[in-house]
Amino acid sequence: MKNIKEIIKILLQTFPQTYSEELGIDLKSKKEGEIFNWFLASILFAHRIGENIAKKTYTEFKGEKLLTPEKMLDAGWDELVRVLDNGGYVRYDFSTASALLEIMKKLKADYGSLTKLHEQSKDQKDLEDMLKEFKRVGPTTVNIFLRELRDIWKAEPLPSKFTVIAANNLELIKTKDPDKALNQLKKVWRKNKIKNKTFSNFETALLRLGKDYCNKNKCKICRLQTICPLKKKGL
Repeated sequence: MKNIKEIIKILLQTFPQTYSEELGIDLKSKKEGEIFNWFLASILFAHRIGENIAKKTYTEFKGEKLLTPEKMLDAGWDELVRVLDNGGYVRYDFSTASALLEIMKKLKADYGSLTKLHEQSKDQKDLEDMLKEFKRVGPTTVNIFLRELRDIWKAEPLPSKFTVIAANNLELIKTKDPDKALNQLKKVWRKNKIKNKTFSNFETALLRLGKDYCNKNKCKICRLQTICPLKKKGL
């Protein structure tokens, strides 16, 4: 059995980027535009729709230069539907276009920007509650959005069930409770940090492993089967 640091190193070599990094969004800059881009991407990812479709749809918005509240509002409903359709977001095009317009109106009217929204929040819970006030921004969207804003905002969302499954399978933690899992994962990361990577990289890599392989019982084609304790135990 490889040691924990080796496991984490191989995990991050297999899944090297967070979702925001893959989309070319620089959250580390803390710039409003980059944070807004990730907010839009998080809304798209949150639907029960293929990950690749969500990525393609975000790319369509970027290509059309519709990456500010003002530009979305100026574009209007018909144009947003067209962009969503071009990205393959057909199943949710009408409802998502309507929701996006309402979100942009509320963001501008109530806060002016996401950065100001964050500044006005008292703590993690307050931040989550404020985000959930937007139409169609529920717990899943908030979790996706805040997960990659750890260490950038006052963001401490609980790990997803997929993250917890993968972490347990790799024997990095010994709990299925999300609160305890987060604390244990942070402790593991502090002791086994990988240069030029963040906890968000670590968490997202586990999420991808859990969602795409562990949860689907795709052990035979999993790229981490050589280091997986379950595989070695013949489970």
